[in-house]
Amino acid sequence: MSKRIIILGPAHPLRGGIAAFNERLAKAFTAEGHSCTIVSFKYQYPEFLFPGKTQYSKSPAPVGVDIKPLVHSLNPLNWVRTAQWIAAQKPDIILVRFWLPLMAPALGSILRLATRNKKTRVVCLADNVLPHEKRPGDGPFTRYLFQACAAFLVMSEKVRKDLLQFNTTKPVTLLPHPLYDHFGAPVGKKEARAHLSIPPSDKLVLFFGFIRKYKGLDLLLEAMADERVKAAGIRLLIAGEFYEEEAPYREQILRLQLQERVLLHNDFIPDEAVKYYLCAADCVVQPYRNATQSGVTPLAYHFEKPMVVTNVGGLPDLVPHEKVGLVTAPEPKAIADGLLRFYALGADHFAPFIKEEKQKYSWERMVQAIIDLAAVSVKS
Repeated sequence: MSKRIIILGPAHPLRGGIAAFNERLAKAFTAEGHSCTIVSFKYQYPEFLFPGKTQYSKSPAPVGVDIKPLVHSLNPLNWVRTAQWIAAQKPDIILVRFWLPLMAPALGSILRLATRNKKTRVVCLADNVLPHEKRPGDGPFTRYLFQACAAFLVMSEKVRKDLLQFNTTKPVTLLPHPLYDHFGAPVGKKEARAHLSIPPSDKLVLFFGFIRKYKGLDLLLEAMADERVKAAGIRLLIAGEFYEEEAPYREQILRLQLQERVLLHNDFIPDEAVKYYLCAADCVVQPYRNATQSGVTPLAYHFEKPMVVTNVGGLPDLVPHEKVGLVTAPEPKAIADGLLRFYALGADHFAPFIKEEKQKYSWERMVQAIIDLAAVSVKS
């Protein structure tokens, strides 16, 4: 039976992985015969709280996605108006995205007001439960939002365990992050490197995505300074915007004398350029200090790139060791060992495993999991 779905979370012209996820999920709902609207933000963060250069994308709006930029995160009167608009749509399901406790007062209030009809079921898709950077009020804010939800969907075992601090009675489903398949078809490595002005014969690994302390780029730079990695001629392409102070990383590159072996493209990578970075690389490295899940992993799967990841959070669950990629400890020598092991095995070793494993991560499964959760929550 067709459902009326509201996704409550960011979307175009806001940028970033969660916005991209919401837009792709909305298309999946529509493809399965459901009606879907994303209720997004017209005001998300104050500029001084946003760590990047801009919150807004320069890419065109996604085709075929209904987006209503209604929410002002800091205006309680707006929360009432937004809830009234949502309630008037008579949705069967509201899927609310939770990634940051700062958003919980707005989203939790909207949910309470929009679901007074007792018909609409709220499913929370929690990217993180415990934030990477802790702030006062995180616990009460998170609890406020979760109390307005009837069920939860998580994408890693780490998040499922964290959720136990706030919920032990409402239904929870764990389903891995689907593949990001909306960045276009892969291009050949030669074409991708020509587009980025990178020599075709280089050994090249990729760090992709915005840069924060927990992502461990400094650990990867230390690994790149390992004499064995130097001798192997491995180069590193860093593609992503700094979400923290840039100077320490540049100073580290100079101190380790990596200027000739590190390519730094420190801007937000627009959707239309993503394929060139992924396809230019031999493998994708995620040297995280801690993690829940990562949107980079399904991106690597889509472009069929092996991965070197650290054994933190949900990363090892998605990267079977020595099949889809390599799993290492989050320390420079172990990461260096992983890089060397990757080139010893060769990309062809991983290709058949990646093709097989990626079949698990479909958007259709995500759609069905959300609908099933909403149905179960009615009975719970």
